[in-house]
Amino acid sequence: MAHEHAPAHRAHPWRGIMVATTLPLRDDRSVDLDAYAEHVAWLIANGCDGVVPNGSLGEYQTLTDEERGQVVRTAVEAAGDGARVMPGVSAYGSAESRRWAEQAAEAGAGSVLLLPPNAYRADERAVRAHYAEVAAVGLPVVAYNNPLDTKVDLTPDLLARLHGDGSIVAVKEFSGDVRRAYEIAELAPDLDLLIGADDVLLELALAGAVGWIAGYPNALPRSCATLYRAAVAGDLGTALPLYKSLHPLLRWDSKVEFVQAIKLSMDLAGRHGGATRPPRPPLTPGQDAVVRAATEKALAEGHA
Repeated sequence: MAHEHAPAHRAHPWRGIMVATTLPLRDDRSVDLDAYAEHVAWLIANGCDGVVPNGSLGEYQTLTDEERGQVVRTAVEAAGDGARVMPGVSAYGSAESRRWAEQAAEAGAGSVLLLPPNAYRADERAVRAHYAEVAAVGLPVVAYNNPLDTKVDLTPDLLARLHGDGSIVAVKEFSGDVRRAYEIAELAPDLDLLIGADDVLLELALAGAVGWIAGYPNALPRSCATLYRAAVAGDLGTALPLYKSLHPLLRWDSKVEFVQAIKLSMDLAGRHGGATRPPRPPLTPGQDAVVRAATEKALAEGHA
């Protein structure tokens, strides 16, 4: 499937708005690959630069190996250019992550996203060996720092070592500590900083981020694209009012129920959000009401 605009950063395909895609499920919770292909194409047609399949927002932990491979191949075909696709290749073991990176390369993806080892609190030696193993496949590796969930913190110091090892080209920063952006830039000036949580988008954009691995564009891609591009350009006159308007939704990206919240917002925006796979339960009535009210307000204000 061809698209009118080429990736904005073909030499650095991990830059720009890379949407961590939700995964549409049928009523029996099987994966709807046709709906997923349509969603990928729709995101790109609405101003996003690419997609990240098999991230936590895509519920990769609940997928079979066959489903996980199909999702990547579907994303590459639907995007029309493999450079636009950054599959998540996280797994408990380094050998398994490497196999997923090899599968991504075979499918034609442009880069991969990798968590540190997270079955236990890995030390620096284990982290560096893990990233080196996956980097050996040859695709650019974007590190994913999520110490809240993994209990392994990719500190600025450690990121600089990983970059010095030649193991990573960028980091998805999800710690929530925007002060780290400046230390990362000092210690590893050539390491690309990617916004990893929707609700620190403006702060990290102003601190020099060159990309956004994004959640809420699944529901509101055009408004989110306008916000991101204004923020990285330093256009606060455009970015700040938009950010304030969207922040009641964006902050759900950092909550435990982020998958359910974003899928509900998609449903309300006329997209296919739908259910999640166990063990994720539906939102509680109170959570549902909060997400619903914030989404309906955003839609009433013209966000799309």
